[in-house]
Amino acid sequence: MLNSGTIPNNIVRFLTLSLLSISLLVASYAPALAQQKTNRTYCNPMDISYRYNFEQLNEKISYRSGADPVIINHKKEYYLFVTIQGGWWHSKDMVNWKYIVPDKWPMEDMCAPAALSVRDTLYLFQSTFEQRPIFYSTEPEKGKLKFFNRWLPRLPKDIGPWDPALFHDDDTDKWYMYWGSSNVYPLFGAELDKSRNLTYAGNNPAASYKAMFWLDPYKHGWERFGPNHSDPFKPFTEGAWMTKHNGKYYLQYGAPGTEYNVYGNGTYVGKDPLGPFEYAPYNPVAYKPGGFATGCGHGNTFQDNFGNYWNTGTTWIGYNWGMERRIVMNPAGFDKDDQMFANTRFGDFPHYLPDKTVSTQNGMNTDALFTGWMLLSYRKPAVASSTLRAAPTDTLSADRTTDENPRTFWVAGQNKAGETLTLDLGAERDVRAVQVDYIDYKQTIYDSDSTVYTQFKILTSMDNKKWTVVADLTKEPKRDRACAYVELEKPARARYVRYEHVYVAGSHLAINAFRVFGNGLGKVPTTPATLTAKRQKDQRNADLSWSKVPGAVGYNIRWGIAPDKLYQNYQFWNDEPNTFELRALNVGIPYYFAIEAFDENGVSVLSKVVSDGLGQ
Repeated sequence: MLNSGTIPNNIVRFLTLSLLSISLLVASYAPALAQQKTNRTYCNPMDISYRYNFEQLNEKISYRSGADPVIINHKKEYYLFVTIQGGWWHSKDMVNWKYIVPDKWPMEDMCAPAALSVRDTLYLFQSTFEQRPIFYSTEPEKGKLKFFNRWLPRLPKDIGPWDPALFHDDDTDKWYMYWGSSNVYPLFGAELDKSRNLTYAGNNPAASYKAMFWLDPYKHGWERFGPNHSDPFKPFTEGAWMTKHNGKYYLQYGAPGTEYNVYGNGTYVGKDPLGPFEYAPYNPVAYKPGGFATGCGHGNTFQDNFGNYWNTGTTWIGYNWGMERRIVMNPAGFDKDDQMFANTRFGDFPHYLPDKTVSTQNGMNTDALFTGWMLLSYRKPAVASSTLRAAPTDTLSADRTTDENPRTFWVAGQNKAGETLTLDLGAERDVRAVQVDYIDYKQTIYDSDSTVYTQFKILTSMDNKKWTVVADLTKEPKRDRACAYVELEKPARARYVRYEHVYVAGSHLAINAFRVFGNGLGKVPTTPATLTAKRQKDQRNADLSWSKVPGAVGYNIRWGIAPDKLYQNYQFWNDEPNTFELRALNVGIPYYFAIEAFDENGVSVLSKVVSDGLGQ
């Protein structure tokens, strides 16, 4: 309180009015400040405003999608470019992404764009088989684009450049482009001439590029097509990206096809930007065939503001159309031997965003980013306020939201506020976060506008009678959140968790996953007693078997080319068979395997490492 006995009355009145004005100003900004609260965590698939895709307008197929991501760290801020989205996203923290519409989109929308930051300029180029320009921006946060050149010369028929990547070698100040998207042609590379506005170096464009490498599925099991690499169809290579580390050039690529759970990223390594390149024996470097968000191919590798590496990619939905997809990003790095890797262990569970360099003497300690918040909702009973009956024998029921399958879902009887979806976790749990994943069921939306946004509330209860609101999206700016991830401000002790609907655009409310994360109150599971791995005569394959743990939710099979390099991961559920044919191995390379069990309380100690017998 002000003491009017020691301060003149006019000063008291002035200070009082000033404090009142400040209080009113703070109060007026309180909602905006609340909306700017930054989560400490994120969860794949990425929570961005995926755009409705007009590609299948003629086929009357409506769906949101996102694919072929490139995240660029430009002047300590982040820019995300995605196929055919009408713009891009800007973020200062890698969690909250603001959609940016260019002031003038100079050409048609971009498919699988290439993006690159060099000093104060961001460069952008689209996939094409025609003559197209490279654009640049010094104000990408404002959507400002300008022509850097008018077009690159035309290449021979079917050569491209499709799925391009731009690369600037800071040590030599030379520029390069890599590209390719085919099951016939290889990945290509070419030097660009900066003195000629980044056109192909040399006087003959047709002779200025060369092949980098082809796929070899007869030696590289993971490059085989189909679900779990089971289809003999010729695989695709695409999504080139170049990373330079410790004087080595890592030319990355996506394979074998975006429509399957095994879509991953691999790398070849060379001493020169245009090779020759050698296949890395530890491939693939990013691979996530099990769990909810399966597949992580065709992306890029970048560093955050603390020097930590990340690898982006595409995860598959594939309900409305084979190319219906979402975006993921996974912690990545290089170990003490310069082996490149991405960590997809619990890759679709919540992870921390680091505020410092996450490293050990062996490289990036990416396991440190896993929150330890476990999936509490797997196969838990779910009750909906209403359900649409699609056919006399087909009810799109609530229990489909807890099976961790993005192609099964619940549809409400009506898309109206107040519809609810309630999970019984079976016992008291500490709830830390939820993810609500929507799917487009018989929609007729072919473009995103101001009417396309997402709002809901999350409530918790101990007894299914008294409910507490723990999250409310009506209190934040309107945006579409097809993969809405909400970290609670504080843990909520609860047995029941409820989704209360407010608004989504379109004719139907359809949810393919209501995922609840946190921790149980019991002990972590025991380590599986046995794990065996036997290499087949076809060395691309190995037969795996393990003992089940009572009460476990699932298992991670971890493997790699050395006992201390178990960077690969395949997640299985406890209600699935405990035998599996792994078809992702490289011929002539010995592998080592271990297993861990997990449940709602945490993760077991990793088992003893076993060999597949090839190196013995």
